Amino acid sequence: WNEKNSTVRVEFADGGETYLKVASDGDGSRIARERAVIPYVAAHTDVPVPALAASATGGAVPYLATAPVDGPNLIEVWADAPDSRRVELAREVGASLARVHDLRFETHGVITGGDATSLELDSGPWTDVLVETIADMRDLAPAERFDHHFDEVTQAVVENRETLDSAPAALLHGDVAQPNCFHTESGVGVLDWEIAHVGDPARDLYRAKVQLFDSLRSVGPAAVIDAFYDGYRSVAGGLPNGYEARKPIYEAVRFLGVSGFFDKYAEFRDEDEEALAEWVAVEMTRLLGRIEPQ
Repeated sequence: WNEKNSTVRVEFADGGETYLKVASDGDGSRIARERAVIPYVAAHTDVPVPALAASATGGAVPYLATAPVDGPNLIEVWADAPDSRRVELAREVGASLARVHDLRFETHGVITGGDATSLELDSGPWTDVLVETIADMRDLAPAERFDHHFDEVTQAVVENRETLDSAPAALLHGDVAQPNCFHTESGVGVLDWEIAHVGDPARDLYRAKVQLFDSLRSVGPAAVIDAFYDGYRSVAGGLPNGYEARKPIYEAVRFLGVSGFFDKYAEFRDEDEEALAEWVAVEMTRLLGRIEPQ
């Protein structure tokens, strides 16, 4: 659903292959970010990531080429797995995410570059960074029907600045979902780091839970979600400090991924579009109402 990028699998005459991501809009900032974060994660954690083959952030068409990963996509593994195996996979994903979040920084910020040694940040309070990620999401969102939701959620975020700015500063992937995970003998790896940033691990943890296991109107199986959190705790020693207190804010932020892409959801769901729209409106009102005023 990201029309700013195109990714293709390239096969060479000698039998080799690579995956080529192209910034279709000519903006090299996302390529620069991913080019920096992948080697940084590889150097500082044991979480599997793709190997960089080549990249360029300038020119008319910024691109990033990566080698094939060492294992199947999590979508494939999950689809064929019995319930007991899904519990194990959820635990592995949670552990991998905690290892990423173990990378801590002095300040929150937008990642602008870097390498295996260090990441370059445009530093700022977490509230401001979060507002910027919401603006980026709005820029991607094709649906205008609920465009006002972005203003309402942004206002709720800004009004909770005191709560948000005290959050830890950790490396966040930003889009942990089954298509962005792959399974190896050493655990679950993660690819597609273009929207990674430094922020509150509680936001990344909640977003990952929803994208990995929940459906549009229901929460995923309790055993799977418990295993996901248990895997996270097994590495981090617990959930992020303040997780429950800040989660209502992130619930509303995450739901922008539904209302902002309403037309795409409506296209693929077998239900009346107006009924779905009514539910989206009511659900966002409910989520905003759960946020405690500051």
